[in-house]
Amino acid sequence: MGILDRLSRLIRANINDLIKRAEDPEKIIEQALEDMRATLRDARMEVAEAMAELKKLEREQQNYAEQVRAWEQKAAEALRSEREDLAREALKRKQQAHALSDGFAQQVAQQQALVNQLTTQLKALEGKIQESEAKKALLIARKKGVEAAETVRKFESKVDTHSAVEAFEDMERRIEAMEDKHAALSEMDKNNIEKELESLGSSKEVEDDLARLKRELGMA
Repeated sequence: MGILDRLSRLIRANINDLIKRAEDPEKIIEQALEDMRATLRDARMEVAEAMAELKKLEREQQNYAEQVRAWEQKAAEALRSEREDLAREALKRKQQAHALSDGFAQQVAQQQALVNQLTTQLKALEGKIQESEAKKALLIARKKGVEAAETVRKFESKVDTHSAVEAFEDMERRIEAMEDKHAALSEMDKNNIEKELESLGSSKEVEDDLARLKRELGMA
């Protein structure tokens, strides 16, 4: 199983658990990132171990390759010394070393392929973490924006139906009614004064006319 496959399984398990518990989205995002970071740490160790194993296999292959050359030289020396029996034995050891060298060469190739694959997955994981870090900041900003908007909405909802607001509206209506009543009474008072003034003027004219008539009749 590859690094990314294990990461995917780990994140799904942890995230599903948080979702079932109705956790905060920010906590879910942080958990996913923490899982990725933990997997990255494990992946680096895995790549390091694979590379160390590759170095070990390369040393073994190199060792047997050197033995092939050494047994070749010993066989030649034995022939020069007219020891064909020793030359034959040296060549036999050479074949054994050559077989082992080839076997380790195959192991080196396979291990190199594994190291390449793990390194590629490691780089991909590092890229995903960097991308997720950037998305985290954006998602948290969006979350806070929604929370702020929801706070405003709830506040406005409470204010619209709050009894204090209704009391102020009722008080405003009452004051408007009082103002209208006062204006009406003031208008009525003004009309009464004008009538009294008109009445006073009319009475004076009558009295003056009465005094004139008395004078004319010699009654004054």
